[in-house]
Parts: sequence; structure tokens; C-alpha cells
Amino acid sequence: MAAATMVGCKHATPDPEINYNVDRFADIEVLRYTVPGFDSLSLNQKKLIYYLQEAAITGRDIIWDQNCKYNLPIRNMLEGVYTAYNGDRNDEQYQAFETYLKQVEFANGIHHHYSMDKFQPAFSREWFEKQVEAAGVKPENFNELAEVMFNPEVMAKRVNQADGVDLIATSACNLYGGGITQQEVEDYYNKLKDPNDPTPVSYGLNSRLVKLPDGTIVEELYKVGGVYGPYIEKIVNLLTEASKYAENDAQKNYIDKLIAFYTTGDLKTFDDYSIAWVEDTASDVDFINGFIESYGDPLGMTAQYESIVNFKNHEASHRTEVVSQNAQWFEDHSPVDERFRKPEVKGVSAKVITAAILAGDSYPATPIGINLPNANWIRAAHGSKSVTLENITEAYDIAARGNGFAEEFVIDEPTRQLMEDYGFVTDNMHTDLHECLGHGSGRLLPGVDPDALKAHGSTLEEARADLFALYYLADPKLIELGLLDNPEAYKAEYYKYMMNGLMTQLVRIEPGKDLEEAHMRNRQLIARWVYEKGADQKVVELVKKDGKTYVQVNDYEALRNLFGQLLAEIQRIKSEGDYAAGRQLVEDYAVKVDPELHQEVLDRYNALGIAPYKGFVNPVYSLETDANGEITDVKVSYTEDFLPQVLRYSKEYSVK
Repeated sequence: MAAATMVGCKHATPDPEINYNVDRFADIEVLRYTVPGFDSLSLNQKKLIYYLQEAAITGRDIIWDQNCKYNLPIRNMLEGVYTAYNGDRNDEQYQAFETYLKQVEFANGIHHHYSMDKFQPAFSREWFEKQVEAAGVKPENFNELAEVMFNPEVMAKRVNQADGVDLIATSACNLYGGGITQQEVEDYYNKLKDPNDPTPVSYGLNSRLVKLPDGTIVEELYKVGGVYGPYIEKIVNLLTEASKYAENDAQKNYIDKLIAFYTTGDLKTFDDYSIAWVEDTASDVDFINGFIESYGDPLGMTAQYESIVNFKNHEASHRTEVVSQNAQWFEDHSPVDERFRKPEVKGVSAKVITAAILAGDSYPATPIGINLPNANWIRAAHGSKSVTLENITEAYDIAARGNGFAEEFVIDEPTRQLMEDYGFVTDNMHTDLHECLGHGSGRLLPGVDPDALKAHGSTLEEARADLFALYYLADPKLIELGLLDNPEAYKAEYYKYMMNGLMTQLVRIEPGKDLEEAHMRNRQLIARWVYEKGADQKVVELVKKDGKTYVQVNDYEALRNLFGQLLAEIQRIKSEGDYAAGRQLVEDYAVKVDPELHQEVLDRYNALGIAPYKGFVNPVYSLETDANGEITDVKVSYTEDFLPQVLRYSKEYSVK
């Protein structure tokens, strides 16, 4: 086997003609990503991407409504006031209003996209009512909407993960009908599940469970003619147009199966689509579109709308191809119990992609890696498809240069230099291993319910994938395969991970708050567990220098061994469906925050003036036609700013 090319350069090279930093407000910075290589695609590939990205954006209002049933009418008022306002734009009330509007637009609703807490307007209800009246956008239920906006006690949390409460009743998300309880949801789906079914559908994935007046509980499906029917019908029409330009029969087949799923809402059809999609590894253009990830459901069942359209980065994909080709070796040498390993790893494919459009739950904030499908039996029988969004990681890298973060939080100059030399490389490698191997590794024992870990399933699954990646980043196999060129390189990611999990990710939550989001919980669970378990040997310490706290890693080899031990335990928990042990791990390590350390980190971070959250504006695609109306080219531009973009989306992609 040929050695893989080293994992890219230290840093991405910015285009001097492009403004990468688009906007800054509250705790958010909006960036711009580019789509290198688009102009080199064939005309049919460009047409395919054009119609797929139109389909992607068309579902935007779905995610808004899923996040909270009041989001769309509130957005209509906010956008109406913004576009009609002719007063003093330097007025404090207006300035606070504009910040709130941007926060809501960024989060796809009135709750923070990460903390899930409801935004609190810094302008008055009286001022807002006056502006709504002046703009002519005051609805009949204004008082109800204003109460939702301004009363901090009403719908305070979009997704509540607090232990010991009814997670459905205390979450503001619009994935379940009013009056239904968590116990009723769990009982409903438990009756449908057959523990002996080797190919179970993903129950609840594309439906809203509602309680009728007589107490009967029924599912309302997301499909043509069902919930979100007008939007899904438009998506289907655009997918139908896109299928005309499919690169091959396999790609056309899975596009047609996705259309059939959208038309019927049948989950067996979704599995057929997922299998056809994961088995197509020949196409350069690829996409996800639909109800896929369930992080927005406190029970981790119902999925939110999202879409990413992309095409393959052939040069960078060589490293992920090497990883996937060696998937069986990694599985066989995993530190988990042999009973929980896959005896035969099937169909693991991985590639580095260039994102062409972000939409739904992946816009404006987006993942940097994806591994699908989620169904365990499909992974086992047909494999999985993993991608790393390298033009997104490049945009993050460009934005982070010279911001002073490393100088403030990294313990010493040698560690900073290691992270400067290898941080970008090992970060991408971590994503590759997390998505390609981590999520695709391991197996459930026969009869174990895929949803056995309930509300803690997402956190534990992300921890499992992260630990797999961390464990193998330090393995000599990566040097042997040519994926890294320095046996010390992995230390850059180890240090960053521990610093982030123990300290710096805390900038993303307010003082006194618990960790709620699954990825944040996952990172703290890992970091605090290995910190505690290695305390006697001082594997990792929190040390003071000049009155500031720093992470100090004293024994990287021992740290790797601890990662392996925790991976073995979390794989056991998942494979056996051990809910009690999983819950205990999460509650003991992933939720609570040291308030003194938290405040210190906030003070130091705020002094740097860095936004803790980042997201993106999309490029804009336009068709060029000849005198006969035939498409001759598709052009991409990078000039649209954040508010103009989201206002245009509301105008052009909403179904009235």
C-alpha cells in the first residue's frame, strides 16, 4: 500500500480577496467559507449541486418550527420590524433589538443553539410593541408571543437534559404534541419495538407524537401531505430535478429512494435509502438531506431537518482512504473487550469533502465531521460513510490566527510550538478517526435496544467516538501508514483536548449553569474521568502560574492508557445497554462545573475579546443561461453578508 500524503500543511492559505470575518455580535462570530475546486467541476456536477443546495435551503423553516412552535411567528415580527424601521439606528433599544435579531437568526430560533437557554431581549416589551405596530406586522396573538419572548420563565430551555425531571414537559422543542409526557413517549415506542428484530427501523425519527382529546397517542409523519408537507413537496420537486444530473445510476437510485421516503414517510424506505446511500462510494458529489440527527430531542429519537451538499476533495481524501482501508486492523487492536468488537468491519468509507452549502440544523453552526447512517444494524451489515469538512476547518483556522488564545491558556512555549506545528494536522486527523472509525466501531450484543441509553445515549456515543480517535492518534500505526510524520505529533491534540475538556470549553456556558449539550458533556466526561483516575500518578494536573490555572500533562503515555480504559468501559455500556452505568458516568463527570475555575476561565477569555461560538454564511450560487434558456454555467460568489442572507432566505424559501 502506498503511504498516505502528510495530513495537509500547518495552516490553510487565505484568499486576500475574500472577507472571512463577516459579523460579530453577542457571543457569536460569523465567518465565511470558500468552495475551492467548484469551478473545476463538470457542468452536470455544478447543476447537480445547484439543485441540491436549493433543496437544502428550502427546508429551513422546518428546523425553525421544530426548535419551538413560536419561532416562525416571532421571526416574522422581528424581520418585519428590522426591514421597516426608519428611526435612529444608534438608539440603545434598537441596538439591543438588532443584536437579539441576529442571535435568533443564528440559532434558528429564540433559544441559544448550544446552551439551549432562551435569549433574553435587552429592549423593552413596550418599545417592541410600538415598533411591531409601526411596521404593520402585529399579529392577533401578539401578547402570547411577547410573553414567550420576554418572560424568562416561559419555555426557558429548548432541550432540557436535567436528571430526574420529565424531559418532554420541560423542553420547549416542538417535536412532541402538548400534554404528552416522557413516560407516555417511552411506553408508546417500547410497545412497537421487537427485541428480536435484527433490522429495526429508527422509531420516531420523522414524526411528531401527539395526544388526541380522547387520550389516544398517535404519530403524525413528516412527509408530503403530512407535517411540513408543503416544504417537503418543494424539496421533492428539487430533488427530482437534481436526479436528472446524477453522476451514475447508484446516485440516481438513492436520490429516488429519498424522494420515496419523503413521499411516504415510511421508515423501512428510509433504511433502503440509507443502504443505497452508504454503498455509493463512486460519486464525487454527495449530500445529506432530511431528518437525520436527534440531538434536538431530549430523548434522542426524533430527528431535526438538516442538509449539507458537498463534493470530494481528492487530494486530501487519500488520508481517510488509508484509514478506512485499515479499519479492520484498528477494530482488532482496540482496547475494548473482544465480545464487543466487530469480527468483520464492512463497508467503511471515508473522504475529505468540500462543503458547498450548509442548511437546516447545520447552518449557520455546522459540524466539522459526519458519520452516517446512524442505524447500528445498517453499519454492521452495510458499513458507514464518514466525511471531514476540510474547507470548514480551514475557515476556522484562518479566523483563529493571532487571537492570543494559545498565549493565554497553553502552559508553556514548547507546548504552544507543538500545537502550532501539529495542531491543525492532528485536529483533522482526530476528526477523521472519530467519524470514520470511532462511530463505526464496536457492536451491540444481540437483543440490546439501540435506544437503551435513553437521554444519555448521545453523550456516550460521542465520548466513545472521541476516545477511539484519541487512543489511536498516539499509535505508531499512524506513522507506519504515513498519516503523521512525527511520533510526538499526537501530543498537540492530547493537550488541546484536555485543556478544552477541563477548562476552556467552559466559556460557552454562563456562570452557575450545568453542561447540557451532548458534545460538551462528552468532552468534560473524558477529561475529568482521566484527570481523576490518573491523579495518584499525576498524569494530568491543574497547576497555578502567576495566579492563573493551566493544564499540565506529565505523562502522555499514561494518558493514552487511561483513554483506552474509558473507551473499554463506555463500549461495554453501549454493547450491553447498561443504562444505570451510563447514567452514572454522565452525572458524575459530565454535568457539574467548578464555579471558581469557570469564572477564572471566563474572565481570562473575555479579556481576549474572542467569540466563543462561530458559524458561517453560505456562498451564493447563480445560474447562467444562453438565449434559449439552457444552463451554461453555475457561478459561486462570496459577497453576501449574514443578515442580508437570512432575510433573503426568509423571503425566498418560506412557503406562504
